[in-house]
Amino acid sequence: MAMGAAAATAPARDWEAPAWEAPLFDLKAQISAPVKIESVELLRRDKTCFVRVQSSDGVTGIVKTKEIEDFVPIFLRRVAPFFVGRDARDLERLMDDLYIQHYKISGQAFWLPAAQAEHAVWDLLGRTAQKPVAALLGAKTGGIRQRAIPVYLSGSRREETAEREVEIYVEGMKETGAAGFKLKIGGRMSRNADAYPGRTEKMLELARARAGDRAVLYADANGSYDYTEAVRIGRLMERSKYQFFEEPCPWEENSLTKRVADTLDIPIAAGECDNSLWRFQWLLENNAAQIIQPDLNYCGGIVRAARVARMAQAVGVPITPHSTETDAAGAKMLHFAAAIPNIGPYMEWPYRGKSKPASWYTPELKICDGQIPLPEGPGFGVEFDPDYWKSAELLRT
Repeated sequence: MAMGAAAATAPARDWEAPAWEAPLFDLKAQISAPVKIESVELLRRDKTCFVRVQSSDGVTGIVKTKEIEDFVPIFLRRVAPFFVGRDARDLERLMDDLYIQHYKISGQAFWLPAAQAEHAVWDLLGRTAQKPVAALLGAKTGGIRQRAIPVYLSGSRREETAEREVEIYVEGMKETGAAGFKLKIGGRMSRNADAYPGRTEKMLELARARAGDRAVLYADANGSYDYTEAVRIGRLMERSKYQFFEEPCPWEENSLTKRVADTLDIPIAAGECDNSLWRFQWLLENNAAQIIQPDLNYCGGIVRAARVARMAQAVGVPITPHSTETDAAGAKMLHFAAAIPNIGPYMEWPYRGKSKPASWYTPELKICDGQIPLPEGPGFGVEFDPDYWKSAELLRT
């Protein structure tokens, strides 16, 4: 009874918030008046979706989304209504509150639609402040740090032969001036199987021989290997002087990834599929990843990716976001890279050869001398042709 009485009278402890929740962006210092969100809409044109957010002041933010088709009900029922009526300047807290309200469905199918709304709110904030998003992101940490973002080429396909894949990217380096490229090895969560026998070994060796000693080369296994095979492949990469080995083991197997990282000398890159800040913290605190790779979509947006960047900075790890987006959608990654202090030396940019110039948005985000200029206008700096929306469908619950 005495113990129970003592417990009953003990003072309640305040919630000890994780360190990553400390504010990163002082948006109210940059935008003096409230930015009340009046509407959050999901538009679809052909197979492409966009999120459009409008404030009560009549300012509009709009972004092209990641592949959201499978998650439309979550966006329309859970995410969009949450933001309506809120002050966009409270974005950091809003992302936490959104999670608390829907934590039981947390995962990539929740965080990706949440990120699409968050991205559009960033565009709205930038257009309200008449500043690039990068300026808002970097206001407390040094502003816009680079006006052109160096990139490496990605988008490799396992359906191609080793020889053809290497040729595509060697030619891509010549075409774009990019410093290097990333190859897909193994078979994607394949339990040690290759796309065909010997493909990975041949491609790793041939890429270095064809690209030259100065090329920056990476390889991504998409979780193909167990410990023994990951170490074998990693040693081949070390002999050919690859700069990182991405996702050698199944992405949820953090302890296995750590064993590989502890054994190999090549840096291990991880985090593409993660959306738990606790898991990112574990990877970093346990030195299981020497390069951290949150996806600005899968992890829940720019606020959460910036929190991962701050965790990484505390332990001296660079952040190189995973990205499969180009055209208008790629602007988000460029603004993030322009403002984050511990950003890696090269950002990921998918490439499969020359593409036709787009007519539905400006500016064209094109690699020149290995870099992509940061769009300089307000928000993400992307302007859409008004005629483009004439055939767009407004999606509803």
